[in-house]
Amino acid sequence: MITIDEIQSFCLKKEKTTQEFPFDESTLVYKVLGKIFALCPLEAWEQVNPSVTLKCDPDYAEELRHTHDTIQPGFHSNKKHWNTIYLNNCGFNPEFLLELIDHSYDMVVQNMPKKLSSQLKQNDPKI
Repeated sequence: MITIDEIQSFCLKKEKTTQEFPFDESTLVYKVLGKIFALCPLEAWEQVNPSVTLKCDPDYAEELRHTHDTIQPGFHSNKKHWNTIYLNNCGFNPEFLLELIDHSYDMVVQNMPKKLSSQLKQNDPKI
């Protein structure tokens, strides 16, 4: 199973990503240019019930929920656009979770105004 440290390292390698605690002292939030793409409830991790909440394309979110029992509508978030992935006995490898984190990051960037997303190198035609 993936660790919270591995999630943290993966998220922080993404361009213009910050980690914050905007809601409380136990919900670790990852943002790209101020927009949330991942939430990790640290108390749940400490209680050995790890999860991560990620943004997702609505159709893909439904597909994932039907395919994996451990992927549920986002806890305390818009159920159409967010999934919570419960990692105990999830049945998939860590690489799949990293793909879902990538998808979440990409979804957030795609929905940003161009003025904001233009700050990212991936959108720079020179690179």
